[in-house]
Amino acid sequence: MAPKRQNDSGASDELSGRERKKQKTAIARTIAVQDVGSSSGNALAGPSKSVRFDSMKGLPGALDVEKFAEARAFEVNAMHEAMQNARSNSTQRAWQQLPRHLRRRAASHDVRRVPLRLRDKARAEMDPARRKALGRNNPKHGKYKKVRRTIDFLRRQRDKTWLETHIWHSKRMHMENMWGYRLAKTPTEKSFRPSHRASVHGSILHDASYFATIELKGPEDLLRMILDSCCDCQGPSPGAMSRFVTGARAMETYIYDYNKYPYNLIGPATILWQASFTEGQSSTTQKGSGKGKGREKANPPPNDAQKRTLIVWVRVHPSVTEQAHEALRISASFALDAAKKAERIVEVEIADLREHFNMFEIMGPKSTQIIKGALRPVDYKREEVKKFWTSMSRIQTAGSVPRGMVVGFTVHDPRLSFPPKNAKLEIDNGTNLTPSSTVYPSANIAQSEIWDENTRMSLRKPRYKKKDLDQRRSKNLVPGTPLKSERNDDRIPVLLIQRSVENGALSQTPGVPRLSTTTALHGWTLVVPQGWGMPFLSSLIYTGTRVGGQRERQTQAFEAGCAYFPRDFPACEAYDDYADEKEGEDRAAWERKPPAKRPNYDKLGTRSPWRPDWPVVLGIEKAPEPQELEDFVDTQRDAMAIDGAATAPAPGAAAPSGENAKVEPWLLRGPDVSTLVADISKVLDPAAGLLVHVNQARAKRKLDPLHAGLRAEDLLQGALVQVSVVLCGRGCPVDLAAIYRVQDKEALMWLGAEAKRKRRSLVEGGPDETELSQVPPSSDDIVGYVTTGSYSLSLGEGHAIGAVPLSHYLELRKQADKLCVDSRPLVKLRNRDETVCRAAFLQLLH
Repeated sequence: MAPKRQNDSGASDELSGRERKKQKTAIARTIAVQDVGSSSGNALAGPSKSVRFDSMKGLPGALDVEKFAEARAFEVNAMHEAMQNARSNSTQRAWQQLPRHLRRRAASHDVRRVPLRLRDKARAEMDPARRKALGRNNPKHGKYKKVRRTIDFLRRQRDKTWLETHIWHSKRMHMENMWGYRLAKTPTEKSFRPSHRASVHGSILHDASYFATIELKGPEDLLRMILDSCCDCQGPSPGAMSRFVTGARAMETYIYDYNKYPYNLIGPATILWQASFTEGQSSTTQKGSGKGKGREKANPPPNDAQKRTLIVWVRVHPSVTEQAHEALRISASFALDAAKKAERIVEVEIADLREHFNMFEIMGPKSTQIIKGALRPVDYKREEVKKFWTSMSRIQTAGSVPRGMVVGFTVHDPRLSFPPKNAKLEIDNGTNLTPSSTVYPSANIAQSEIWDENTRMSLRKPRYKKKDLDQRRSKNLVPGTPLKSERNDDRIPVLLIQRSVENGALSQTPGVPRLSTTTALHGWTLVVPQGWGMPFLSSLIYTGTRVGGQRERQTQAFEAGCAYFPRDFPACEAYDDYADEKEGEDRAAWERKPPAKRPNYDKLGTRSPWRPDWPVVLGIEKAPEPQELEDFVDTQRDAMAIDGAATAPAPGAAAPSGENAKVEPWLLRGPDVSTLVADISKVLDPAAGLLVHVNQARAKRKLDPLHAGLRAEDLLQGALVQVSVVLCGRGCPVDLAAIYRVQDKEALMWLGAEAKRKRRSLVEGGPDETELSQVPPSSDDIVGYVTTGSYSLSLGEGHAIGAVPLSHYLELRKQADKLCVDSRPLVKLRNRDETVCRAAFLQLLH
């Protein structure tokens, strides 16, 4: 009878799946046998003969171990390989034997993506049909129509900018468009907890080259006047001569619109002055370190601020680059007008140095060892640099180095010493002094040729490509030997800036308390010229450090208890842009879900589910009227699409009233916030006390007081302060959680329930925490919102950072003093998609 199917005629010739598996297992368990003719003549090992009683007489008195091992080497290797093949054949495939960070999705289709030692096994495991399909070549006429790689990359950067390390990150990270750049968001592998462990116990790297750098060049006194008129008035001045102007330290501050403090906050900024030359310095160090003509000559005396021409860099977030540039330009114009009235002919140059540098933030206790192992400095005649580089082996954490310390030096091409080796930590027995007590910030140690524009332009493109260095490396007699630097090799100037992520770091003054519920993170910021991003990145990541994206950088600030820009900075334009984008994403995700699978915010009583309504919280605008819901809601999608407005309320607000029309929201932020709040809480009129403190801070920067038309009540009503939310017990706050005030009676009940929970007593009377959490709060009691909330890995519990009006915080503080139970204000917390409330304490952020 004819076969029923077309392939039945040849089915007898093919093996079944079980037979193929048995054949594969038998092949894997086969031990290779050496041919007799292939072995060496002097170490021939033939078959054993029958044993006789007199066979021991012919044996030699000694055994040559080398010849015996050589004779049995093939058998030993064959047995070892057979054991490995038998072990891995039935349990693992070729790409499963690789570590997770080396696995690629395309490895199952292209054997060339598998290491050489596993390529044969991967080729055997591939499907024959697919292997044949993938093996065909592209037609020849298609090669001529293919667009060149460089042209294609430029076309893809029309509406955004790539970093120099973009291709490396795009293969390992999820990329998103942010602030005009294509940046890495999160790694593709599961790395949330490993990244946190690396920042606390190891090291983690982040490419921060997207931050903008603005250069100002002019007389010293005018530069100090420009910075004082548009920077934070709290804390030390950015023009402090002994601390910052010498270039020994970098300053962390906030930038405002010209003469607008405390209103019109733009964002955080890092100010770095060019290191000035000292008289006791050698001429070899002075030569070529400046910018422009005449830098080899000695500078005027340091006390003559009008004759000294300095350079200062202002590093700002990419979302506020245009605003910061405009504020500095306006400040410079007013400073030049003042100089013109004094009959001085001077000029100030402002340049945009975006994409002129590559900046790598390396955080963690092992960051110092990573940098020392990856870089090889050029021999210098500066004893300070040698002393510091030697002391790096004894630095257990970058937190032991003075805050903001700047170190400038020149290094060899890192590709010459690739692969790098991590420097080992030298732990002293306690007899020697720590590096922080032997190396101090100074202008001599902070000098670097990276300030010279001509030097940066000459290093824009490496002189030798990687293939040229590989050709030199192939000529070494001993493989793996580092290349020796030649005269024509590049010498790259770099800057090393100490960086700390901690609460109260902006004060940079000893004695300022830090929250006990936070973990400070310390590291370095490495600044290299343009064109050297990938050579430095390859050497840094080869040392074993992890690489993080935007999520990892935000997590570092959250775990350290710090506010992160722009999501934790309300009352500024960058925050409004972030809130608008976040609102669109959340609303779109909410609308994609069916009605039964998404929260109904009207029924939950959430007043503003998509973004915080700060004008309503501050009392500038009236709260929107709650929309009445129908008794019966149709569950059909068509009906819900028509009546979508009933379940997705928009945070609309009424027009501001006439008496509140002058109130403008602003953020009270700085190192002196705790002292300021403590002082104004003791006076009878807090609004007048706040106005006095603000005018005193402006007077320190030689700014005029706020205009007389501003009422003290309006200043206090529009003030917001950043707080850290510490939960009393259970719960995990999330973003946009509402912060409620509690009455005196309810506060005592919460404190009693918390005390009973700690003692684990069930006999005492009064409601417990579960009963109190079910009490529905009123939307009129909202005093703030959580801007960032999640589970803190360093604390082991839920933690949040939010903002509340200063007037409400003063009331809560008075309530805490009246109850005499805890000095911290007590509030309630409720997530936007829940009805359960949790008790929490508030702490001011510095």
